[in-house]
Amino acid sequence: MDLDILDVAIFDGEALRPENRVSIRDGIITEIGTGPAAVPAEHTITAAGRLLTPGFVDAHVHTTFGGQEALACDISAAGTLNEALQMIRTYVADTASTTDPANDWVIGGGWSMSHFPGGDPSADILDEACPDRPAILLSADHHSAWVNTKAMAAAGLDETSTAPAGGVIVTDSTGRPSGCLHESAIDLVSAHVPAASDEEVLAGLREGQRYLNSLGVTAWMDAIVGDYGGHRDPYGTYVGAAESGELHSEVVGSLWWPRGVEDIDTEVARLTDLARTDGRFRATSVKFMLDGIVESRTAAMSNEYTCTCGGFGTSYFTKDHLEASFAALDAAGFDIHCHAIGDAAVKAALDAFAAIRGPGTTGSGTAGTAERRHHIAHVQVVDPADVPRFAELGITANLQALWACHDEQMIDLNLPFLGAERSGWLYPFGSLNRTGTHLAMGSDWPVSTANPWEAIHVALNRSHPAAADTAPLLPHEAIDLTTALRAYTAGSAHLLRSADNGRIRPGMHANLALASANPFELSRTDITGITNELTICNGRIVHDALPPHSRTTTTSARTTASIPTTTDSAS
Repeated sequence: MDLDILDVAIFDGEALRPENRVSIRDGIITEIGTGPAAVPAEHTITAAGRLLTPGFVDAHVHTTFGGQEALACDISAAGTLNEALQMIRTYVADTASTTDPANDWVIGGGWSMSHFPGGDPSADILDEACPDRPAILLSADHHSAWVNTKAMAAAGLDETSTAPAGGVIVTDSTGRPSGCLHESAIDLVSAHVPAASDEEVLAGLREGQRYLNSLGVTAWMDAIVGDYGGHRDPYGTYVGAAESGELHSEVVGSLWWPRGVEDIDTEVARLTDLARTDGRFRATSVKFMLDGIVESRTAAMSNEYTCTCGGFGTSYFTKDHLEASFAALDAAGFDIHCHAIGDAAVKAALDAFAAIRGPGTTGSGTAGTAERRHHIAHVQVVDPADVPRFAELGITANLQALWACHDEQMIDLNLPFLGAERSGWLYPFGSLNRTGTHLAMGSDWPVSTANPWEAIHVALNRSHPAAADTAPLLPHEAIDLTTALRAYTAGSAHLLRSADNGRIRPGMHANLALASANPFELSRTDITGITNELTICNGRIVHDALPPHSRTTTTSARTTASIPTTTDSAS
């Protein structure tokens, strides 16, 4: 592709530049300049002052899982329980005649805990919408499952069933399972769901890539590459798509560290056999899920929850296990990727990273072997005493900024359980930035939208116009636009060790996103209205929503022409 993008504001991954043109030849960025190119390209786009950024790099996303769910019983767009139930009824009716009787499960998800008292749905409600087929629907956050009576019967789930370590079977007043499973208890039912076929997993990857590309995302870290929550391990699908060329985005897979590992050396050896360090899909990271979530009181806390249920939440690994496994993985060359929601989980991760610091390291530096890219995702509840430890240890904070607002789950299922003190520790993005912590950003899609502009809006405002309460959540923890854009581009690309994403530099493959406006010229409260109009991935246009008058050609008598794209064929 030969293309000049003219009259454009340019954020290069670090800062806003003074130039107003980016030239691409044969898919490579060749020049960042001002005014027309000395030798114009065949095709031009006149951006009329819109902002061009590096393609966004989503540092924590579940692409194949999200794509498969989008093609299944997807109720993530439901604003109310009634809307969700109607979506389920429609899906059941639409698939009734095409369902294989041997594979008649209804699978999907996206339901919100805020639609149910206490966050726990029940089987009798799902039975009304899906009475004749077993159904399992994952919550939007993938930490809980809603199952109907048929599904519980198929799995043999009854009052005698025992939850595995770290799991919760919600029961009714008689002690019978009510239809909601938290954390590892999901496996009691998901183990009975027929595994997705190779074609279904590939279809999920195609759909996930199409969706992310449409939002300007050109690279990502898949946060679970392994069997999880009824989803099949997508490792082989990624490898095949990379080798065939169907994967045009750049991806790093975080290989799943299973719960219950006893022989650490054997597990590290298994993961080492899966490691990939070259190509469009690389496997250089290992994912630990240290705890659950606040909504189900499974996030690990240093002090008990303030609700009547109390408890300290769930910690999946002991201190000794984390220290030994982190040290072994670090020595094997892996980057470590932690899910940590509660303050005890964040502290446990930092303690384990501190234990593997290189000998003689003092002050700021890298935990473990030099040049590792260890990071902690979510960082929802962080003890202020632990905030400076991120920078001291060289640990990246991987932010899911969209959650840092007064949405329904925050109001109903977080603040009442956390109490006043911990409610002041939520998502300390500003504090982390002020201490010099390296920041990355991601979406956790399909937990929430993968739209970077919505996440950036919340990062700047600590509120969202669609939230239940638009008052800012701890406004002193906001970050500025440059910091947020840097985190979502260069900051995340750093975690992927990407040579071609995260920056706009001559000599790099073109991985670019063109926004519908220049946010540096808008009020920060208007950021959420920005959309993505053009995505160039690995030197090819993979998403094009530009108005026709923006495009011209210089080698034809025609005044307008479509720039060749791969939007349809490559997705």
